[in-house]
Amino acid sequence: MERARPLPDRRRILKGAALAAVPYALLPGPRAGARTLAPDYPLAEWQPATSANYTAANRPTTLSVDLVVIHVTQTDYSGTLAVFQHPRKKVSAHYVVRSADGHVAQCVRESDIAWHAGSWEHNTRSIGIEHEGWVDQPGYFTDAMYERSATLTAAICRKYGIPKDRAHIIGHHEIPGTDHTDPGPHWDWSRYIRLINAA
Repeated sequence: MERARPLPDRRRILKGAALAAVPYALLPGPRAGARTLAPDYPLAEWQPATSANYTAANRPTTLSVDLVVIHVTQTDYSGTLAVFQHPRKKVSAHYVVRSADGHVAQCVRESDIAWHAGSWEHNTRSIGIEHEGWVDQPGYFTDAMYERSATLTAAICRKYGIPKDRAHIIGHHEIPGTDHTDPGPHWDWSRYIRLINAA
């Protein structure tokens, strides 16, 4: 017959519970010298996509960048970031613009190839910008979103020498072979291009 093991004493239980309750803030931080890289666009917050959802590259040294592709997320801002951070989703964009205040998150370095257009050829030559909202709900396309997105797009165009016109700033629906409809019929292209050229 096996001998019964003694029950742990109260002190051991409380000590274990106390250790389990140590907040993460009290645990050691990152190594000395480790730092988060700054975003390419200074007004953006760095919210990196998982490396499983984009291709590392060295643009524009190895591949030219001559397009900006405009998207609408079909989900909310935080949901979009979560999708880009999920390694099995196989999708990302360089930037996400929040509806309420136009806040910009950068998820993929501009030098890398985000998987946003559904066309490898278009992915390699473009910067993808997602906008929080749904194509059939124009209320998501706020003044703040248009203005902040236009400022971002203008900065990208200046950086890469991209003309600020509809031939070079296109919707996802304009990618050959796509089944996507974004940014949809409620996206005000005239206003957007005007804001980009004024930025």
